[in-house]
Amino acid sequence: MISIRNLAIGAAIALATSCATTPAEPVHFSGADCMRPPVLHCPDADCPGTTVTNGGPVVEPKTGRTYFLDYPCDLKPGEKVTVVLSLHGGGSYGNWQRHYFPILDQVDKHRLVVATPYSPTRFWAPSDDVYLQNITSSVIEQIGAKNIKSFWLAGHSFGGMTSNRIVCTDFFKDKVDGWLSLSGGRIGAAPLAANFGPTPAAAPPASTPAPAAPAPAAPAAAAPSFPPIDGANGSEPAKQGAAVTPKCDISYIFTTGEHEIAALPEKSPWADKYQCGPRRRTGEIVDAKAGYVYSSSSPNSTSKSWGLKPRPGTAEVMVYPGCKGGKLVADVVRKDKGHTEGLEPNVTEELVRMMLSAPGGKLRKS
Repeated sequence: MISIRNLAIGAAIALATSCATTPAEPVHFSGADCMRPPVLHCPDADCPGTTVTNGGPVVEPKTGRTYFLDYPCDLKPGEKVTVVLSLHGGGSYGNWQRHYFPILDQVDKHRLVVATPYSPTRFWAPSDDVYLQNITSSVIEQIGAKNIKSFWLAGHSFGGMTSNRIVCTDFFKDKVDGWLSLSGGRIGAAPLAANFGPTPAAAPPASTPAPAAPAPAAPAAAAPSFPPIDGANGSEPAKQGAAVTPKCDISYIFTTGEHEIAALPEKSPWADKYQCGPRRRTGEIVDAKAGYVYSSSSPNSTSKSWGLKPRPGTAEVMVYPGCKGGKLVADVVRKDKGHTEGLEPNVTEELVRMMLSAPGGKLRKS
């Protein structure tokens, strides 16, 4: 005969087993519903202007400004992730940046949390810093600093220069493990091509009457020049093609289109800082599939240096090996590409893999 005591013990064990095997609810970020396909995802070609100009559905409550937040829909509490703050270029938009460097397609496979903010003026300024800090703080608080393997800044063009400006500021220097410059200035300079920029539109014949009003620019435009940007902590100002040498400790990847620079120097002062070996070619990335976006402000004024329409591509990966502390210092050149052609899927994933291979953990130590 089974005693009441044995029945009670059995029921308790069954309840404990049931509780132990109940899967935890996935992490949900406040105001950022997770969807597949991701919200406002571009089609493979001809992304509508109303899509790429979107600033994102997530509201940063302290400023009332919006941004995108992409993360794995099955993210588990306590799971370790890599966080990326991805900044658009001058004259651009949040969702354009999200598809120019389309790591939104990599968040599930590589366990990424990617915040893509947007400046309503389409140019970053020090007045935007609090907004960027608020987004960063919100993401860190909701994930938990101990669960962030590494934190990277990524920025295209003026967004790269802005990443360069903020990376060593008091707020970011103890958080950021690496900076990915997407044609956003190279530490050690990579001078821009002499013909850098879109081809100027041809003037109409003298007999052609002037239009009643200027035609509006297409929404995915990116500006051909950069406004002045001060260096961080009183350092020299950033210049087109050249980054201010950071004063903090980070890994660094520079990627560029072959046609947008005059030449890529062999040496890197950042590699010298970490006593890396001479740069060596480590691989070639081939993409049969095109990227999503390009600068469509005037399809008739595209140039090789500024960027043609999306198409397949090949990228050359070069790394400075043996860096002190395991730091990653690398150059990636996209062959036959210009400034605004969106990155293809394989080169995007290779950049993600490189970021994941670099040492991280600043936030876990804070």
